[in-house]
Amino acid sequence: MADSVATANQDQAERKVLTASGEPAVPPSNSSRKFIVIGVVLLLVVAAGLFYWRSTFTEDTDDAQVEGNLYQVSSRITGQVVKVYVDDNQTVQAGQLLAEIDPTDYQVAYDQAVANLASARADYTEATVNVPITRTTVGTSVRTSSSDVQGSTDMVAQAEKQVDAAVARVDQAKANALKAQLDVDRYKPLVAKDVISKQQYDAAVAQASATQAAVIEAESNVLAQQNAVSNARQRLAQSQLQSEQSVKNGPGQIQVQQSRAAAAEAAIKQAETRVEQARLNLTYTHITAPVAGIVNKKNVEAGANLSVGQDLMTIIPLTDLWVTANFKETQLDRMHVGQEVTLKVDAYGGRKFSGKVTQVGGATGSMLSLFPPENATGNYVKVVQRIPVRIDFTNLQQEDGDYVLRPGLSVTPEVKVK
Repeated sequence: MADSVATANQDQAERKVLTASGEPAVPPSNSSRKFIVIGVVLLLVVAAGLFYWRSTFTEDTDDAQVEGNLYQVSSRITGQVVKVYVDDNQTVQAGQLLAEIDPTDYQVAYDQAVANLASARADYTEATVNVPITRTTVGTSVRTSSSDVQGSTDMVAQAEKQVDAAVARVDQAKANALKAQLDVDRYKPLVAKDVISKQQYDAAVAQASATQAAVIEAESNVLAQQNAVSNARQRLAQSQLQSEQSVKNGPGQIQVQQSRAAAAEAAIKQAETRVEQARLNLTYTHITAPVAGIVNKKNVEAGANLSVGQDLMTIIPLTDLWVTANFKETQLDRMHVGQEVTLKVDAYGGRKFSGKVTQVGGATGSMLSLFPPENATGNYVKVVQRIPVRIDFTNLQQEDGDYVLRPGLSVTPEVKVK
């Protein structure tokens, strides 16, 4: 009786329940509850499966960002800026003209260097032409000095023979003088006795005087010929000295001229180097973009006077990009170089890019910081460290054809570790 009353009261309460629109609510059936329970269970199973999959086959981190080399554009020469061709946040291509420095002074320096090079080449031509001329001159001098030595030697021999002949003539003159004097001595008593005529005696006396003069002349000739021998010997000594000097100094003269030619050739190389430097300085008046990218931090305007190394602007690349992901040390057990990575960029609604692990850092981020931790102080607290891992894009040209990636963007990498 009590059960039937309770059932009746329950049915009456259910009939009194109304919906928000005033219509009676339909109580859920047992089958609907069953489907809800099954759906929740399936959802939990799928969630558990996804969690198992991610924890088993992938490793991810939210401590990652896009990296790139930022190129500082600076001046390589001094000068005044005459034109600036770009503005901040402007996209430029590699080799595009960014700014121009007044080239007048550098053009003059280049023209002067070219003129100096022409002069150096002329000096080299003259020096090289003089080398064979000097060689010929030296050879001729050596041969001439040798001939002079031979001629002087012959002259000495001839002069000595003439001395011998002069000495023989002296002996002959003395013999003639002696004979003439003997004739005078024989004729003298004869002329006193009138055996011979006075004329014949006078002729004998004259002949004796003539022969005595001939002796003096012959002796003088001997002295002259002896002097001639001395002169010939002096000429021989001089010729020998000149020959020795020619033989000794000849190679040196040739070497000196060859050294002048080599110095002239070196001067050409120096002049060519100066021309090349002047040409480079002239090209440095046109400041161009080293890579394709976006201009940032432009701090140069027309009329500014630049110094060497002065920063003008920064070029942020659009293609030479990679990702640095700081994984926990506990995530590196199964991670190695070459594994595929899916990169989700936060800035574009999780847009995905493909990549691969290329490097695993050599130390933790804390060790590479300005003030690394010192655990020996006694205040040690164990903290899970992070290791920087480099991930390169593998298909950047196709996946980033619109160049949306920028250095510094946050990335969530998922590394396939199995």
